[in-house]
Amino acid sequence: MSAPRTEPPTLPVTFRPTLTRVVLLSTGLAMFLVITVIALMLERLNPGERITFVFVAALFFGVLALLSRPRVTADDTGVTVVNLTLTRRLAWEEILRVNLRSGDPWVFLDLSDGTSLPALGIQPGLAKQQAIRDARALRSLAESHGSGSDDTPAGR
Repeated sequence: MSAPRTEPPTLPVTFRPTLTRVVLLSTGLAMFLVITVIALMLERLNPGERITFVFVAALFFGVLALLSRPRVTADDTGVTVVNLTLTRRLAWEEILRVNLRSGDPWVFLDLSDGTSLPALGIQPGLAKQQAIRDARALRSLAESHGSGSDDTPAGR
């Protein structure tokens, strides 16, 4: 069974795991506030210890903000993949295939240089149906703008 053909979205378009991002940033902010309030309320802490509490809270928030960073942005000239610490710009012609198979944690882009690039900006973790729609949309864009084609339907 093949996946239904998806009409390519209007460019530019950004794909990101919105629900995951909201959960991570909300949790990070809540943790930061709770730890900071506790640090300020504990009378037995000296100023250095309070600063350490706030620093650790900021560190937790920073890690969760880093985890919420992934996105995939497509425009007329190509795709920018932003993962946790890596940002890579690809021309449409470099993307041979867009894969999101059952059980994959995120989309993988098969590239013309023989490598595969994970695109964490499309991940089925908390919003599987949205990730499948996004993968199909990106696949449709790759097929219409470059040499991209795919034998494996998204979501299978």
